Amino acid sequence: MSPQLVAILVLALVFLVSTTRSINMGAIAFAAAFGVGTLVADMDADAIFAGFPGDLFVVLVGVTYLFAIAKANGTTDWLVRAAVRLVGGRLALLPWVMFVLTGALTAIGAVSPAAVAIVAPLALGLAAEHGISPLLMGTMVVHGAQAGGFSPISVYGTIVNGIVEREGLPGSEVVLFLASVAANLIIAAIVFVVCGGLRLSTTAMATRQLTTAGSGSGGSGGSSVSDGPGATAPMGMPDTADDSSRLTPPRVATLVALVALVVCALGFGLDVGLTAITLAVALGVFWPETSKQAIGQITWPTVLLICGLLTYVGVLQEMGTIDYAGNAVSTVGIPLLAALFICYIGAIVSAFASSVGIMGALIPLAVPFLLEGTVGPIAMVAALAVSSTVVDVSPFSTNGALVLANAQGVDRDRFFRQLMAYGGVIVAAAPAVVWLILVVPGFG
Repeated sequence: MSPQLVAILVLALVFLVSTTRSINMGAIAFAAAFGVGTLVADMDADAIFAGFPGDLFVVLVGVTYLFAIAKANGTTDWLVRAAVRLVGGRLALLPWVMFVLTGALTAIGAVSPAAVAIVAPLALGLAAEHGISPLLMGTMVVHGAQAGGFSPISVYGTIVNGIVEREGLPGSEVVLFLASVAANLIIAAIVFVVCGGLRLSTTAMATRQLTTAGSGSGGSGGSSVSDGPGATAPMGMPDTADDSSRLTPPRVATLVALVALVVCALGFGLDVGLTAITLAVALGVFWPETSKQAIGQITWPTVLLICGLLTYVGVLQEMGTIDYAGNAVSTVGIPLLAALFICYIGAIVSAFASSVGIMGALIPLAVPFLLEGTVGPIAMVAALAVSSTVVDVSPFSTNGALVLANAQGVDRDRFFRQLMAYGGVIVAAAPAVVWLILVVPGFG
């Protein structure tokens, strides 16, 4: 049995043991990385640690630390109420606002994880406050980020278009962008319906009717929005007795820090994690008690889970497991079937590793049969790009990990399983669908 196949079987064993013994999957993955790396791949500790995702570790810790401070001092409560007022109390619009917001951020140049790191904490805070499914809100944020991720000026778009140009393949920036927008928009609409988005309209309507009735019997007039399940507050007339509606000095400072995070990450290209943790430390200098409370709210189990798994994936990459799978596909004699296999490899690997990295590896791999002309290069590149990015809702990817880390008021293990199941559905279905729609019609 080849070392690469052994490594794949051990990965399956990691999932099995974690599921049946309720042990943190990241801890098991660290042990697997040590065992496989040392005994099978003859790697030393330095080579194993080279796969540790230090940048993602800092992003997860920094972002959850900063937003834990925002939650502790009431800033997130203030933002939640401001967001609900913005949509006029129509809760069904909130997931779509988050979808558009993250899509706009990535379309103008933000790296997808950076956009999700900025929007996810607020979006999931809104979900917890108003009884919206965290799976719905989290996936809307991620699919929004991926929808805008292939604009001609986006990071993903410029990288993929550059690879296509370097390999001498025909390309279309517009087709690539529109394929990503359409795929993610369709998926988001399906998730919205399945996860109860339509019921949010009824909830908002019932809330407004209840408040209207109350105002007719002596309450304050005007329309209202829900401040949480079963609670209402008059629109445009903040309750001065409600502390969450006031901008205190800590909240003003935290809002400034959040704006600074956006400006530094998007305007100056600074690392999101390092920027977030620096801002959190700065707030802690002035309000140490809040900072001390927030440290305990960092989602350490999630950090362990994600970093452990990605360290093991790094061992797989160092062993050449990805190349092993890719070379196996290249021997397939039927171009159309090979195209489908490549889309699936992109989806499966990207669910655990870098989307851009896997596209950079697989597009050149597809060059020989693309140049034969039997499979349309433009459609194939678009199909591979979509297949490799729509799966970033997986809890093992950076975006999915950020959603998991920022979920509030949930059983985290159960939510992890929900994200994993949803990611599995996307991995299983998306490559076949985009292949059928984009690649098959142009075959031959």
